[in-house]
Amino acid sequence: MRDNLRASLQLGRHLLARFRRAQSGNYIVTIALLMPVMVGVVGLATDYGLWTNTHRKMQNAADSAAASGATAYIKGNVGGIVVQAKAVTTQYDFIDGTDGVTVTVNRPPKSGSYATNPGAVEVIIKQPQTPLFSAMLLSKSFDISARSVALGSGDGKGCVLALNNSASGAATGQGSTTITLNGCSLYDNSADGSALNMGGSAKLNALSVNVVGGISGQSNIKATQGIWSGSAAASDPYASIDNPTPSGPSRTCCNKVTDTLDPGIYKNGIKLTAGMNITLNPGVYYIEGGGLDIAGGATLTGTGVTLVFTSANGSSYAGATINGGASVNLTAPTTGPYAGIVMFGDRNMPAGTNFTFTGGATQAFTGAIYLPKGNVKFAGGSGTSTGCTQLVADTVMFSGNSSFSLNCSGVGTKALGAGAVTLVE
Repeated sequence: MRDNLRASLQLGRHLLARFRRAQSGNYIVTIALLMPVMVGVVGLATDYGLWTNTHRKMQNAADSAAASGATAYIKGNVGGIVVQAKAVTTQYDFIDGTDGVTVTVNRPPKSGSYATNPGAVEVIIKQPQTPLFSAMLLSKSFDISARSVALGSGDGKGCVLALNNSASGAATGQGSTTITLNGCSLYDNSADGSALNMGGSAKLNALSVNVVGGISGQSNIKATQGIWSGSAAASDPYASIDNPTPSGPSRTCCNKVTDTLDPGIYKNGIKLTAGMNITLNPGVYYIEGGGLDIAGGATLTGTGVTLVFTSANGSSYAGATINGGASVNLTAPTTGPYAGIVMFGDRNMPAGTNFTFTGGATQAFTGAIYLPKGNVKFAGGSGTSTGCTQLVADTVMFSGNSSFSLNCSGVGTKALGAGAVTLVE
């Protein structure tokens, strides 16, 4: 028996030694030991693909919902922002309160760069995810979340818009000027770091200030509804109006000290010297050649008129100069193709064409001064402080005290600074 036991032990040692030397046996054992891990890793990869797809869909839902909420805001439906945003997430199958989904809508956002901007809408979606194929490695569920912030540009109460998208000082206050925008807002589409520049002791008071780029001299600005850099660009409210084509009889001006002019094409421009008193009958005045030039002491009035600055040859475009001491009172038509527009600059003119309106307190414009390629220098006081005046230009420089107001009921102007929605976070 002892011999048998000894033989059995020897046989056992021999077999164990062979097992140790056999590599195929090691592979089998190793694979057997790693198999649960390998299955878990494959399962994790599968789950990761599912979670990535869910997150992508969730982010799209958050983006769409934030944009929809911001659109509701700029359309004045402030009370419907939450309902609108959640309705959009539902379309993506993220229903607040169902399957663990939570949809949070904040205006303004609770965090980030736009946390105090009333036009910004934040949407946050969360949903717990349970491991399906990777339960061996992950025993607990976890949340997937997506966040988006959309900015609704403006309140539709803009009275000044600088369209240039890259200029330094696209909107500028110079010297000791005080710019007062009574119940209306300034928009600056330039992305430059000093897109809005309030130099020296210049001051700006407005409903809101909205700049795509940066602001220099912000301490000189007061706005009851906020000063916002990094805003969405404001759309051109008159972009859909056809570029003017001169039509009508050729006219000349001015041979009399006191005269009344009719609509038509003024190939040599309209020039008023001191002491002249000129009245414009209703209609469209196409100004070419010498442009519009009004000296101090001259008077120009007209109701239902649009002055169009254009060119006779496609290369020399009319500008305008209204000097200090001139008396100007022009009102736009309320109907027709140029309803609400008192001045219209041909879009084909070179960017930076000069327009100088420094008539001061005695110049008044009722309607939109629309000069999309114009470099406008403006100084105007009481004449534009209580009526309806919009200024839309490539660049704007305020060189003297200026006041604007938007009492525009029945004038025919279009809302400025509403409708643009941009995803910002």
